[in-house]
Amino acid sequence: MNPREQFFRTETRREFLKHTGAGIGAMALASVLNGAGTAAQRPHFQPRAKRVIYIHLVGAASQLDLFDYKPELVKRNGQKCPDHMFKGKRLAFIREHPVLLGTRFKFQRHGQAGIELSEHLPQLGGMADELCLVKSIRTEHFNHAPAQLFMHSGFGQFGRPGIGSWVSYGLGTENRDLPSYVVMITGSVAGAGNSLWGSGFLPTVHQGIEFRASGDPVLFLSNPKGIGGADRREIVDGINFLNRQSLADVGDPEIATRIAQYELSFRMQTSVPELMDTTKESKATHALYGTEPGKASFANNCLLARRLVERGVRFVQLFDQGWDHHSGVFTNIPRKAKQLDQPVAALIRDLKQRGLLDDTLIILGAEFGRTPMLQGRSNGGTTGNVGRDHHKEGFTMLLAGGGLKGGTTYGATDELGYQAADNPLHMHDVNATILHLLGIDHEQLTYKYQGRAFRLTDVHGHVVKEILS
Repeated sequence: MNPREQFFRTETRREFLKHTGAGIGAMALASVLNGAGTAAQRPHFQPRAKRVIYIHLVGAASQLDLFDYKPELVKRNGQKCPDHMFKGKRLAFIREHPVLLGTRFKFQRHGQAGIELSEHLPQLGGMADELCLVKSIRTEHFNHAPAQLFMHSGFGQFGRPGIGSWVSYGLGTENRDLPSYVVMITGSVAGAGNSLWGSGFLPTVHQGIEFRASGDPVLFLSNPKGIGGADRREIVDGINFLNRQSLADVGDPEIATRIAQYELSFRMQTSVPELMDTTKESKATHALYGTEPGKASFANNCLLARRLVERGVRFVQLFDQGWDHHSGVFTNIPRKAKQLDQPVAALIRDLKQRGLLDDTLIILGAEFGRTPMLQGRSNGGTTGNVGRDHHKEGFTMLLAGGGLKGGTTYGATDELGYQAADNPLHMHDVNATILHLLGIDHEQLTYKYQGRAFRLTDVHGHVVKEILS
């Protein structure tokens, strides 16, 4: 082939790819900026809730010491557990035949429905008529990372989108200056890491954005020294010019996502500092949550969660570390419950006062529950420093707002709190119900990847209509 012929053949192919790519790229960019990206989308049907605040108690709080009182378990404390609870079962750490461990805490009834809560949750007790306790949840995994992944993505391995990403994909955000999905962490990151808020195979525009308690709320939000807003605008415009050229050449939808993310990052320079500044909140509000302006805490994250949903963020996730009590359960629960009780009750009350609770869904739960059997002994051979092992057969989640029946308890574990006995629910059912409250049919919210349509609930899940208002 002579050089002239080679040149024309190469140029013709290049031009064809360029024009074809431009078409694909234009569609991808339009999708991200105006359609299936961050912009608000139409739900499948009339939603009861418009937004979600999801609180994950990392490590798995003991439902038997907080939400699920079992008098029979207390009565039989110290007895050998029945064989059916131990033989042939897989537990994370317990190996020898264990004894039963009843709670040492008192429980009290609250509200018109008489919802039972631990003595260490008095503030939540005051909001009992707004609460929905689901006490019969089961999951598939009993180790932290796989169970955390399963809870959020419906799959116990890495690579799938989390529920926040699915909601972002399905509904988008109501505020173009903020992400549709925001994450805040108290303590260390959960065992499964940032995969819990990753977008998996969904476009990366739907991944959760972590807001940090110190330094820049979002990494690289501030301008470098000597760089002003106009300079940053020029830099973003230059980068996006190159990205648009690349998008025209190859048509990769991820390049369209990159353009959208650069634009969002620029707008967040104004919106995020104002959002994170709680000094303008009233003294009464800070007293309600137990917050101190400028001090990082779980309480501060609860207040920020209200500010986020108030501004149109679709999905806010709070991760609170420190609930993995293989030992010292009776000394650690009061401390952690005190940190949890006031701010969560305040969040519910604050949203209600502002007229936001009816269309904001609050979810509080963990990757699994805790066993009714004792794990561990103190050095002296007594049971003073005892804990509970991982447990996937029956645990509790607390919900409020967003189209739920307040003052409701649904499902139950058996008399020893071992397994779901009345109206057992799987995590797939919980996720199906969350999507339903947001106006999303969990069977219709799909994304085609590697030749098949995936969904959050896989091929499972049913909506728990009994808890809907």
